[in-house]
Amino acid sequence: MTIQSIELGLTILTLLIILYNTIVIVGGQELAIVERRWFGQKIGSNRVIALVYEVGVQARTLPPGLHFLIPFLYAVKKIPFTVIGEAEVGLIESIDGNPVPPGRIFGHVVAQHDSFQNGEGFLRNSGQKGPQIETLPPGTYRINTALFKVRSVPSIVIESGNIGIVTAMDGAEIPNGRLLAHQVSNHSNFQNGDAFLQQNGQKGPQSDVLLPGTYRINTDMFKVEIVSATVIPAGKVGLVTALDGSPLPDTEFVAKSIPSHQDYQSVSSFLGQGGQRGPQLDVLKPGTYYLNPFMFKVELDDVARVERGQVAVVVSNIGNEPTEKDIHGLGVINPEHQLNHNERYVVPKGYRGIQREVAGPGIYYLNRRAFIAYIVDTTNITIDWDETSDTKFDPLKVISRDGFEISVSVKVIIRVRPEQAPYMVSKIGSIDNLINHVIHPMIDSSFRNQASSTSAMNFLQDRQDEQSKAETKARVELERYHVECVSVLICQIKLPQELMDTQTFKIIAQQQQAMYEEQQKAEQTRIATEKTRSEAELQKSLVEAEIGVKIAEQTKIKTIRSAEGESESVRIRAEGEAKGIAAMGEAEGQKILAIGEATAKAYQLQHNALSQESVTAIEVVKQIAGGNIKITPDFLIQGDSGSSNILTAFLAQQLQTKSQINPDNVSASVSPN
Repeated sequence: MTIQSIELGLTILTLLIILYNTIVIVGGQELAIVERRWFGQKIGSNRVIALVYEVGVQARTLPPGLHFLIPFLYAVKKIPFTVIGEAEVGLIESIDGNPVPPGRIFGHVVAQHDSFQNGEGFLRNSGQKGPQIETLPPGTYRINTALFKVRSVPSIVIESGNIGIVTAMDGAEIPNGRLLAHQVSNHSNFQNGDAFLQQNGQKGPQSDVLLPGTYRINTDMFKVEIVSATVIPAGKVGLVTALDGSPLPDTEFVAKSIPSHQDYQSVSSFLGQGGQRGPQLDVLKPGTYYLNPFMFKVELDDVARVERGQVAVVVSNIGNEPTEKDIHGLGVINPEHQLNHNERYVVPKGYRGIQREVAGPGIYYLNRRAFIAYIVDTTNITIDWDETSDTKFDPLKVISRDGFEISVSVKVIIRVRPEQAPYMVSKIGSIDNLINHVIHPMIDSSFRNQASSTSAMNFLQDRQDEQSKAETKARVELERYHVECVSVLICQIKLPQELMDTQTFKIIAQQQQAMYEEQQKAEQTRIATEKTRSEAELQKSLVEAEIGVKIAEQTKIKTIRSAEGESESVRIRAEGEAKGIAAMGEAEGQKILAIGEATAKAYQLQHNALSQESVTAIEVVKQIAGGNIKITPDFLIQGDSGSSNILTAFLAQQLQTKSQINPDNVSASVSPN
């Protein structure tokens, strides 16, 4: 190989090397970062990225295509394009630029940098070093990564039922005494940080919140916390407390109502109209609300339910303070009723105090901080003092005048009329207070006093009177509390067992005495019956005796007539003989007549003097003497009285039996009636 050929080869090689370092080919998805190595101006001491004609890494880049550079003067580094995904946002930090002013964190927006693709324009237009407030939306960018660091972060996605709470990392200072930054407009839900700062947006917690949606927010500039929206379920009411606003006056319990704050969803409207810090008057009804929890705290409370047979007495903590002039006559029920100190707080609507108008049955979304509702039953209320487990009070224990302990079970029925309910609440507070502090002591004292003035047994026996006295006293006493006493009932009175035993024994003895008296009357009735029966059984013998007497009289008459006829006959035959015979017959007739009349008269006198039973007894004795009657009975019944009657009846029966056997022995001895 000749020297000429070697020189030619070296020349060609040199030309190729020069050509390689002169031509730069940048691909379609690439850009080239250029570094100037020689022959240029010196870069400033506070700069790290060079402009044109300055030595160092250049702010400008080479786009895709064929480029010619002075060989050995520039070095080229190829990088891929910067891609921001569809659900992402690009955050930029500048490596070079002017310093950020004191008190600021983010560089301001400058023109002509073409979304940070023109680094030369960014630096020449006083772009500032550090985090940039501008962001890159989804797309592909030719960005000089030597000048700008690009970080892709997800977009802010707020689902339904949630909100985004925003805190600004840069901006003006929040004034002293305020918790939240004031609202600024046209920042596109914090997606335009430059507009936020240009309108003097304040650093710190923001008044506005982000509603459900997707947001491309510079998360270095705005910190977003996703929390649940405020949900008030059915049957509940939301009580709101404002954490910021004007001071609440010392005399007020709740803040004044502010209109047009969109259920506390517009903080700017609330604060702009002088909303006060503290418990709020307006409440939130069931629903979903996008409230800023940095501004409003919500507590759930039950709705006020007034059932049928009830009213709600409302005590207002807001409104005008009633003066003596306002109060005068407002609560008078009737001209004779004079209001006491407590009842004077019953006021009309609009005044602070117990509202005169009651709330009827229904559901009320009541702010319990501003209004206190006392539910009062207007139907009959029963209070029991007994031994069952579900009652509030045990039976009353009272001492009688004679020292016995008495257990009394009582039932008291009361009723509060609707129009009287506010006055009852003003006087005693509630039905429970009325029962515990008025009715129970009153009933206990009433029965103690009544029991101590009478004996235990009289207290039991005079139950109706004791009940009436207790009811009268209760009715008068409860009327002072605007409560109607329907009735007081004594359900049961228990005396000591030893006292009840003596009473029981006494009653049993009385019942036994009455039983014995009745038995005695029954025996007397039975004896009288037996006597009547015996007399009835002897009636036949008496009749036969009477008939015998009549027969004797007729026989006498017949004998006399016969004697007279015989006498007359004899007289006719022989007057002389007849006279003798007549005298004899007359004498014999007189004898018979005298004997019969004497016997009849004797029986009649005996009957008048001794009674029929005695006469019969005499005849029986005669029969006994003759051995015709058995005098020893098989059974003997004796009693306190009527023994002679029973014996007479028995002997009479024996006599009748005997007479039936031999009637001639009896008929001749029985006198006619």
